[in-house]
Amino acid sequence: MIPFALTENREQVEALIHSIRKIVTRPWALMEICGGQTHAIVRYRLEEMLPQEVKLLHGPGCPVCVTPTERIDQAIELAKRSDVILASFGDMIRVPGTHEDLQHAKACGANVQILYTPLDAVDLAETNPCKQVIFFAIGFETTAPVYLIALKEAIRRKLRNFFLLTSLFTVPPAIEAILSDPNSCVNGFLTAGHVCTITGNSVYRTIAKKYRTPMVVTGFKPIDLLQGIYHCLLQLETGMYTVENTYQWAVSEEGNLPAQALMAEMLDPCDQNWRGIGRIAQSGLRLKANFLPYNADSLLSFINNKKRSIQKQSDCIAGEIMKGSKHPVDCPFFGTRCIPNHPIGAPMVSAEGVCAAYYTYK
Repeated sequence: MIPFALTENREQVEALIHSIRKIVTRPWALMEICGGQTHAIVRYRLEEMLPQEVKLLHGPGCPVCVTPTERIDQAIELAKRSDVILASFGDMIRVPGTHEDLQHAKACGANVQILYTPLDAVDLAETNPCKQVIFFAIGFETTAPVYLIALKEAIRRKLRNFFLLTSLFTVPPAIEAILSDPNSCVNGFLTAGHVCTITGNSVYRTIAKKYRTPMVVTGFKPIDLLQGIYHCLLQLETGMYTVENTYQWAVSEEGNLPAQALMAEMLDPCDQNWRGIGRIAQSGLRLKANFLPYNADSLLSFINNKKRSIQKQSDCIAGEIMKGSKHPVDCPFFGTRCIPNHPIGAPMVSAEGVCAAYYTYK
């Protein structure tokens, strides 16, 4: 049955579902990485339309979900300083740290501001010269260049009170970590179109060849996702393992070269801790050493080596969910102890997390 929300595209949807049913001869498991894609899949019940042989798995989701608890704790501690204005996008405000979130810190007097663009934080720094203005920069490759543009502007204005507190992630190493897991059951990937817009496709070609796993560059609308699913299944059924771009109007083979150059100029790869998954080698990005005066990590020394609380292992099965070996409904705490207003694990902490999507729509 086609959901009412898709009735305008009924003919396209029915044609794609028919084509998928026609080619599938055995069980396959496909994974999307992007939380926006996950929400479209769950909201429009795409998996329920597919043949029972096709299983959709849901990857790490969004950078808000996987930002480690200790980084949020650091943001909160900085925000509590009387000489600091900590700015962020709204989706980070209610993400829990060890004991509280930024919203609670703001309610207790911390100067936390929700902004629509990092450039607004540059303006804040200019109009508040006696404050240290820190922008909490969270993202995949898609948003990293935006933060760097803001930093370039702060440097151009000769502002010495503007800082970035970064929690930046790169998608390809996460895909490799999932595929190299001996328990992985992922047969093909729907790669996120907005990430590929920046990165291009070459790195995915290397992964597809190495792990004999098709990678299909996919958009975010239900029709885009069904097209991506069809092309991924067609590759699997015919024994092909390559990158296929079904989002060509937005994604070019080489990606956004100026954005890549900006990141190469200002960022270095680093190991990164993914909340719910753990450390993945060379899966993060950090400011180069010559940008240390603008790195908020340099301000953390003011915390006077406070003894940080030791993180207890989460009771939920977040890591297994984000690696595709479990579904949210397999977690005993889903929808009971773990809900959007009181999340236990990474997939529930952000509106774009897979557990949040299941809770909202299922």
